[in-house]
Amino acid sequence: MHDQFDVTLEDADLLGEVELTTNLIIAASESDGHLSAEAIDRILGVAPPQPRRGS
Repeated sequence: MHDQFDVTLEDADLLGEVELTTNLIIAASESDGHLSAEAIDRILGVAPPQPRRGS
């Protein structure tokens, strides 16, 4: 008989967010002070904004 409550749940987006949050927590715990916006962006893999060219 199949148990409807015996399921494996996996949410790829949630797992990605947990990994990013974990990376920030580890970096913050290893830092002597506040993390700069640039350091946070680097940890999160955010690319620096590209300068806009004339329109």
